Amino acid sequence: MGLSMQYREYGKENTEAVILLHGGGLSWWNYREEAELLQNRYHVILPVLDGHAGSDRPFTSIEDNAAEIIAFIDEHFGGHVLFIGGLSLGAQVLLEMLAQRSDICIYALAESAAVIPQKITSALIAPSISCSYGLIANRSFAKLQFEALHIKPAYFEDYYRDTCLIKREDMTAFMKASTSYALKDGISGTSASLHVFTGTKETGVIRKSAEVIKNTVPSCIVRELPGLYHGEFSLNHTGEYAETVRKIISR
Repeated sequence: MGLSMQYREYGKENTEAVILLHGGGLSWWNYREEAELLQNRYHVILPVLDGHAGSDRPFTSIEDNAAEIIAFIDEHFGGHVLFIGGLSLGAQVLLEMLAQRSDICIYALAESAAVIPQKITSALIAPSISCSYGLIANRSFAKLQFEALHIKPAYFEDYYRDTCLIKREDMTAFMKASTSYALKDGISGTSASLHVFTGTKETGVIRKSAEVIKNTVPSCIVRELPGLYHGEFSLNHTGEYAETVRKIISR
């Protein structure tokens, strides 16, 4: 039997499906609090992206992850769902899904998505991970890395446990894929109501990527979040994120 993508589910008794795709190096717990807040109304599915803690299969590409989740939606939800959200690597998978299947969802929220290939950064990933991978299990080093990500302290144990479980080959693969990803022209035909969120303290690549997405999908809504770093919205402002999902859907 072949290995398949793993999923955590909340509110399975509900008919309308919401899928939330975690960031690179994290896992399903990226959206655990949002799922708990939304489960009374929606069937919330949290996939574990390939190559991450809790996954049964190695990471190959953003395109493959997108195709796997589309196949899951085809099998369980008749080809489309109500809402898909994603952070960083998860946002790239979401954008790829919209390019591969124009009507995969009605509403979409891409947070902190990079869609401009960074050739130099990508080339440096393998040697950088080769030098630092041995330190990942060191709690002091992990705490420094964690603090640099601006994630609230409540997530440290999840982060530390799951980072230690990621294989070096997978970490290299998904980081190279993320820094090499370019938005596909096919996304211009999406019927989804697309929302693109970036923090004002994001890198220039993320902010410029929002412009690229807007130019390719003119109907998308771009929102800048004052004072927020990469991924802080879904990770640190879970109540506001869940309420934003509700508001987007209610429109």
